[in-house]
Amino acid sequence: MASTTLIAETMHRPADKGFFSRLRGGDEISILLTGAATISILLVVGIIVYELWINSLPAIDTFGFGFLTSRAWNPNNNKFGALPFVFGTCVTSLVAMLLAVPFGVQAAIFLAELAPPRISNVLTFMIELLAAVPSVIYGLLGIFILVPLIRTYLVPALRATLGFLPFFQGDFYGVSFLSAGLILAVMIVPFIVSVSREVLLAVPTEQREAALALGATKWETTWDIVLPNASTGIMGSFFLALARALGETMAVTMVIGNTARITDSLFSPGYSIAAVIANEFAEASGSKYVSSLIFLGLVLFGLTIVINALARVFIIMTQQRNS
Repeated sequence: MASTTLIAETMHRPADKGFFSRLRGGDEISILLTGAATISILLVVGIIVYELWINSLPAIDTFGFGFLTSRAWNPNNNKFGALPFVFGTCVTSLVAMLLAVPFGVQAAIFLAELAPPRISNVLTFMIELLAAVPSVIYGLLGIFILVPLIRTYLVPALRATLGFLPFFQGDFYGVSFLSAGLILAVMIVPFIVSVSREVLLAVPTEQREAALALGATKWETTWDIVLPNASTGIMGSFFLALARALGETMAVTMVIGNTARITDSLFSPGYSIAAVIANEFAEASGSKYVSSLIFLGLVLFGLTIVINALARVFIIMTQQRNS
């Protein structure tokens, strides 16, 4: 009897909504619009990679991937190598990360866990404003404020304490790897603070309350409970900041010195990938010269994509672990 009733109900159940009914309800429209937006973004990325690759082919055919390990950069003789620029990009980004990560994480901990809500909101707003400052402004501040301070105070202190290391030897002329790294550190701190703060706030409140109920202090709760749960997401903020540092152009161009060389000293001038493209692309002549600069852009674009992808993976892992 029960089975007969179930069959009857199934036979008289209204049919599923048709396509036009779902279209009027907005389901199909939302799927089409959001899907088109997603596909368009992927198409833009694909077009960029394709154009960079196609226009890099003269340099790839001539120099091969040995272009990445060559130190030569002589447009007059059509000899091009990317190593000094890759070196400069990596060194300045590394200096920036070494300086920005400790300050950024500490600031994020204070804003998320220790500061009163009103103070936290105001300070967070002000820190996030730093991310909106144009990079050329940072470059000007570096030239007129940071470089004189480095020359007067920081360089003598580094020579007095760490002068036995090759990184802090040699003459200092103002523009240098160190100056570019310091400017980049200031520029990427807001990214680390903003993302790390949001990740810390995403840790469930119940875990904090449980630790406090067991007698842990506020700092013990933060250090032993909150930070371990948010560590993956905080690492994601590091990758985002690193991607920003790798791609920075104007501020680095203004304070790095724009000299294609590889040296142990941070006091020496150098060059970065973004800086050499900005400085030389407008005046480049000849297919090999232009394609070599575009090949540098392809390398930089690839690094940025990989780093941003890793950052996204780390953030997703943190969200899933805390859900």
